[in-house]
Amino acid sequence: MGAPQLQHNPADAARLDVWLFRTRLVKSRSLATKLILGGKIRLSRNGQTTRRLKPHVTIRPGDCVTFMRGTELINIEMVAPGTRRGPSSEARELYIALPLEAQ
Repeated sequence: MGAPQLQHNPADAARLDVWLFRTRLVKSRSLATKLILGGKIRLSRNGQTTRRLKPHVTIRPGDCVTFMRGTELINIEMVAPGTRRGPSSEARELYIALPLEAQ
């Protein structure tokens, strides 16, 4: 018997590029894809941080995403996957802004 496997509801997950677009943190899905393919996105899950290089990576609630937007460092935690790119008030409910950790 191995370690117990965590069960994730597929409805709670989303593609990273689609989720970034739905949160309105990037203007288009193609810009989200360029950020990801350029190695600009870091994803933290279960205490491990990795640089994501594929837009189809699945993101789940509790995962943290870090990236630069212009001169601003964005550090957020996914709360919900969302179903559409709605108004900004709806988009803000998809994530929590996290404080930047002192280096």
